[in-house]
Amino acid sequence: MFVILGTIIVIGCILSGFILEKGNFDLILSAAPPELLMIAGASLGALVISSPKEVLIATFKGAMTIFGGMTTSKAYYTELLTTLSGLYMKIRREGLVSIEKDVERPAESPIFANFAKNKKNHEVLVFICDTMRIFSTVNIEAHEFETIMDADIEATVHEALIPAHSITKVADGLPAMGIVACVLGVVITMGKLNEPAEVLGHSIGAALVGTFMGVLLAYGFVAPVATNIEYRAKETESILLVAKASLTAFVGGNPPPVALEAGRRAIPIHQRPTFEQLEEAIKASKGK
Repeated sequence: MFVILGTIIVIGCILSGFILEKGNFDLILSAAPPELLMIAGASLGALVISSPKEVLIATFKGAMTIFGGMTTSKAYYTELLTTLSGLYMKIRREGLVSIEKDVERPAESPIFANFAKNKKNHEVLVFICDTMRIFSTVNIEAHEFETIMDADIEATVHEALIPAHSITKVADGLPAMGIVACVLGVVITMGKLNEPAEVLGHSIGAALVGTFMGVLLAYGFVAPVATNIEYRAKETESILLVAKASLTAFVGGNPPPVALEAGRRAIPIHQRPTFEQLEEAIKASKGK
């Protein structure tokens, strides 16, 4: 929704200003298609040349995610901590061995079933299950778990940022592609020197549309798309850091309430549930 709104604002304000200055709108309309073909096509080709197949696929998939909503909210983090609460309480009641089936097949687990329904939670669910699988089978120090989780978070965020980095490079190259299109327009104009001034003016104006479109596409659309993807990657990192804070506290020997509070304190302030809100959500989940 906001992506579409932003696009309308960018295009609407620029064209409105151009029209208010009594610009020749027909010139832009006639010159835009071939200029756009050269600029966008060349930029796409450069992306294909520079990117391995896996990166290219990830980039196009990442670009499509900007049309969806963000994942996190106060309700989301409350659900995450409530899910962890169920896991911790089962361990306290029945021992570590009891969660083997839960972490091996989380989609079938009563603890993870609701959380697993949302496909966006896949990375977080894998992160939690992998960590608890190690905790239940290997005897290592708590700080070593933290090191393992840090490595996992770093790898996940790095992969999530690949589309943003690729698209940023495209944005950086678009103004140059616009200059290329403009130069070609000047070359065409030089072949019309014997034409009337009106024809030459139209041809030069059409050439300059290339520079205009290259800069507009770079800073009005493509760079903002990359920034949007970066925010989504950071959102994933934030979720994993909350899970890490809670898991680290629990693995370190703290009781479930302390481990959950450690996770709650790691939540960004504007999305953090209060202590009472989290407590009520946990009580409600126990009653189900």
